Amino acid sequence: MAHRRELVNYASGIVGDRARAEDVVQEAYLRFADVAGRRLLDEPLGYLYRIVRNLALDGRRRQAHEDRFLSPADSVDLSQAAEARPSPETEAVDRAELQLVMDALAELPERTRRALEMHRFGGLKLREIAERLGISVTLAHALVAEAVEHCRAHLRKLS
Repeated sequence: MAHRRELVNYASGIVGDRARAEDVVQEAYLRFADVAGRRLLDEPLGYLYRIVRNLALDGRRRQAHEDRFLSPADSVDLSQAAEARPSPETEAVDRAELQLVMDALAELPERTRRALEMHRFGGLKLREIAERLGISVTLAHALVAEAVEHCRAHLRKLS
């Protein structure tokens, strides 16, 4: 804390902004405290200055990169931007894979299929699946693992 002002001035000269320099010094101190808590440092102040310098330079590079590609002065016409959708070919492949998985699920015994659906699609934990199906947690785990392996094997066989 005794050198905080000097460290902020040092970082400010690198990043060109006092507020960002404050952030750099705070981050540097957190990193310094972590290392200093684990081992004895020969030159603690020099080490702290080095951390500040590295963080400030990284921040300056990152800011320059962002300024280059994310300039607020540039107006972007979003009507001409590409839609965030997969290509028709990707959609067709994904649809075919989904159908393969659905076919594999249809081949499973009812309890095994339900266990997988509750776990993967419903987000239920194995304990919850076991309660709903009236089985042990170990058996619920085995059913889900069996169903996943069956689906993988089905996809490998048909791909």
